Amino acid sequence: MKEKLRNIIEDNKSKKGKIFDYFIQILILLSLIAFTIETFPDNSKNTIETLKTFELLCVLIFSVEYLLRIYVSKKPFRYIFSFYGIIDFLAIFPFYLKGAYDLRALRVFRIFRIFRALKLIRYNKALNRFHIAAKIVKEEIVLFLIVTSIFIFLASAGIYFFENEAQPEIFTSVLHSGWWAVVTLTTVGYGDVYPITVGGKIFTFFILLIGVGIVTIPAGLVASALSKAREIEEENIKKPN
Repeated sequence: MKEKLRNIIEDNKSKKGKIFDYFIQILILLSLIAFTIETFPDNSKNTIETLKTFELLCVLIFSVEYLLRIYVSKKPFRYIFSFYGIIDFLAIFPFYLKGAYDLRALRVFRIFRIFRALKLIRYNKALNRFHIAAKIVKEEIVLFLIVTSIFIFLASAGIYFFENEAQPEIFTSVLHSGWWAVVTLTTVGYGDVYPITVGGKIFTFFILLIGVGIVTIPAGLVASALSKAREIEEENIKKPN
């Protein structure tokens, strides 16, 4: 019995496994749509009751799925504390928490319902390639984050030097200047904080040039790693069992 359930739940290549996967995927999407409709301000009482009933049904099904995955797992605790296990848990636990405690503050946990969207990742075959790609560029990404952090600090200190006297209420300190550094280096540029001095504007020009390079580097790394991951995946498929 346990082996049959494992084949259905964990093997998405079999007919029953595919049906199970598609059913859960559709239920996740419907649950997210219901969550969105629930936020409408002018829902009728009938709509609210229908959504509550549907939410209860979804939670029951997801709970059964979660328990079954624990049951069929060869290493239950490994699944429980894995990425997928945590996501599956976050998708259902706010409902039970709300039922156990009638506190208004706990309504904040309803936000965890959006984690059901992440449950869809489980059924994406391309995720395996991202996992391989992440291993390939792990060291480069760490180095990139370190260099980016250094640039953010330098940009924060630099703009503070140019703009502190002209805009002391905005560029109060190097730490306060960090917001400007982040949005400028990422080339987002919200426009809520900007330099007004000549030196600050010239400094911003060079930071923007650096920012263009910072934005493109991870994209190139990921693209190259994904290409390599696809090659590895194709080689594994061609290997005889």
